[in-house]
Amino acid sequence: MYPMGPAAYDRAITVFSPDGRLFQVEYAREAVKRGTTACGITYKGGVLLAVDKNIASKLIVPSSIEKIFQIDEHIGIAASGLVADARRLIEEARTKAQRNRLAYAEPISVSALTRDICDIKQYYTQYGGARPFGTALLIAGVNEGSYLFETDPSGAFTEYTATSIGTGKVDVEKIFEKYYKEGMTRTDAIDLALRGLNIISEEKIKKENVEMITIEIGSKYQRVDREEIGKSLAKLDKDLEADKKVKAD
Repeated sequence: MYPMGPAAYDRAITVFSPDGRLFQVEYAREAVKRGTTACGITYKGGVLLAVDKNIASKLIVPSSIEKIFQIDEHIGIAASGLVADARRLIEEARTKAQRNRLAYAEPISVSALTRDICDIKQYYTQYGGARPFGTALLIAGVNEGSYLFETDPSGAFTEYTATSIGTGKVDVEKIFEKYYKEGMTRTDAIDLALRGLNIISEEKIKKENVEMITIEIGSKYQRVDREEIGKSLAKLDKDLEADKKVKAD
C-alpha cells in the first residue's frame, strides 16, 4: 500500500497518503490519547467539566496545573494532549468571546465559539510550514440550553450529552453509557464524573487532584469546592463496596 513507506507521506501536513490519510493529523490524535483524562456531562439546567490531574510527584503544587479554563461567564474548556497547544486556542477563544460582547452586547453562543476554534484547528491541517494542534478540547457552556462539544485535532467537532477525552476515553465513556440519564441533577452529574475518573485511575483518586467546574443557566462559571468533591468520593466508595458485595453474593 505504501511503496515508499508511511514516512514518505508524513513529512508535510499537505501530503495525503494513497488511501487519503493525513498522518500528521493522526499523530496529533495520538498526542491526545496520551493526555490526561477529562470528561464533561450535561445535566438538568447545566453542564460540568472534570479532570483528574494525575499528579505523579509529591513535589508538584496541584494548583499550578491547570486543565480547565474559563472563557467567559458562561463557557469553560477542558483540554487533553499538549496543554501548551491548548493554551494558544484558549487565548483565541477568550478573545473571540470578548469581541462578541463588545460588538453585539451579548455573550457568544457555545456553538459559534466551537465553530470558530475548530476553524483555526482546521487551518493548521491545510497549509505547510505548520503542524496540527496536538490537543482535543471539551467546550462546555450554556445559552438557552446547556451544551457540550468535543473537538478533534483535525478541526471536526461533535455535540454530546456526556463524553471524555484523553488516555481513559474509552473506559470512561463505557461508564457514562451505563449510568448516564437525561435530566440528571448537579449532584448526580458530579457523582458520575468521579465514577468515570475513578475507573481509569491507577490509585484511588484524591479530592486535591480533581479539578471540576459547573456552569448553569442563570448562574455563572464556578468551581466545585473540595468539600463537595470529598463528599461525592466518600459516597462513591460506599457504592463500590456495595457493588463488590453484590458480585460476591
